[in-house]
Amino acid sequence: MSAATRKIGIACGGVGYWQQRADVVVVGTGVAGLAAALAAHRQGRRVVVLSKASETATFYAQGGIAVVVPRTDDTIEAHVTDTLAAGGGLCDREAVTSIVADGYAAVAELVDVGARFDESVPGQWSLTREGGHSRRRIVHAGGDATGAEVQRALNHAADTLDIRRNHVALQILRDADTVTGVLVHNDDGPGVIHAPSVILATGGLGHLYSATTNPEGSTGDGIALALWAGLPAADVEFIQFHPTMLFDGNAGGRRPLITEALRGEGAILIDARGDSVTAGVHPMGDLAPRDVVAAAIDERLSQTGDPCVYLDARSVEDFQRRFPTVNAACLAAGVDATVALIPVVPGAHYSCGGVVTDVYGRTELTGLFAAGEVARTGMHGANRLASNSLLEGLVVGRRAGTGAAEHAANSAAPRATFEPVTRVALPRADLQRAMTRHVAVVRDAVGLTHVAELLETAGASELTTRAGFEDAALTVTASAVVAAALARLESRGCHHRADHPDLDPTGATSTHVRLQSDGTSTVTRGAEVCC
Repeated sequence: MSAATRKIGIACGGVGYWQQRADVVVVGTGVAGLAAALAAHRQGRRVVVLSKASETATFYAQGGIAVVVPRTDDTIEAHVTDTLAAGGGLCDREAVTSIVADGYAAVAELVDVGARFDESVPGQWSLTREGGHSRRRIVHAGGDATGAEVQRALNHAADTLDIRRNHVALQILRDADTVTGVLVHNDDGPGVIHAPSVILATGGLGHLYSATTNPEGSTGDGIALALWAGLPAADVEFIQFHPTMLFDGNAGGRRPLITEALRGEGAILIDARGDSVTAGVHPMGDLAPRDVVAAAIDERLSQTGDPCVYLDARSVEDFQRRFPTVNAACLAAGVDATVALIPVVPGAHYSCGGVVTDVYGRTELTGLFAAGEVARTGMHGANRLASNSLLEGLVVGRRAGTGAAEHAANSAAPRATFEPVTRVALPRADLQRAMTRHVAVVRDAVGLTHVAELLETAGASELTTRAGFEDAALTVTASAVVAAALARLESRGCHHRADHPDLDPTGATSTHVRLQSDGTSTVTRGAEVCC
């Protein structure tokens, strides 16, 4: 326990708790969290960063950062157009334009703190292309280790920050209309950090499913914290399944991603008979947006009964040097991708929706911000365009950090209070099995209703351990996803309903979910204004 922490005699549910103060608390240490923390720190604020897990989704990002590089044939307008096309009619054009336009400055700032991207010639970034992009605009590092380089650079820049390891944020504390702090659990037990500004940067929710490309900490924490605090989440039915997760016979946990940059360099998707998976499905073929390719693979597997399809990367020039991360993952699974096909299946990868914010990370609760995958800015709509995630995390993260610092500078020091909380939770294996079976690439009313009824059987769970908190977070997040998926009677973007396979022309509105005091979710459709 740090010198600034003190035990106090007040009891909370029979347990003494510690307390501290900060100007800004950031929950999460991925790209959005550290970008936010650094921005707030530069404004002279006292920043505390909470880190639950040792790994971030940022670290595992392979492809790169989508950014319009000056003095190329690319334009802001072209990038916006591609993003809107992928987003299935649910992107906010103004939000997309704002974030894309700020992308180059954000990446340049990342370079200033030490990030190094691959170059085609000295002083000129090497650019690749991914699904849904009309231009080569993806900057990358280490071939296919962009996330690792971004995380390394941000970790180095954040060396001087107050980062608390093994700290789990259990509850956002608030009075009637503003944030007052965070209830936290660490090795010393429960405690409170009093703060006028809190930034959620907790990442995604991939562990709603048995197998995912996400690290173990991606359990929907930020969405759960926001829902419990009375805030809305939007577009959470749109969970992107990456088309090419390595199929190696292992059933669950984090599985390796096979970057779609491979398809950008000429790899092709085929089934066990050697037939193209995407021929006739979309004009862009294997480089169609992710939702299209994932659905095509799912349909082919349903037709054939095969356990996987294959990525043929044997024609990719200099494969081992250009894609060392993929090469290592394949070799670990016993596949030499220079001479053999790579077995792949769609895998839970990215939440396109999340806590409702504006493009500055502000939520409807004064002092609470959210950035990165946990947030829904209007950037991704119904389906995220490849490599727009690191872009959004950098841009909105630093904006949220600046905004949080400004709010803290103009706010009186709050005193947070709380009552012991009990949440409900399903056993994780049961939840993951049900979500994988009924709420994955393709859903229908029967399966969704089955999961909704299962979730209603969740029992009370004290939030005294990280695992207990995560199970509760997964349960409430799953409830929101299922409620939103039941309400959307169409197929759009990442959301495919077998019983409603067509696009509803009137359906281009977001689904908002709020948690009621009795634990049930209410769903509304249409524009719900935040901030």
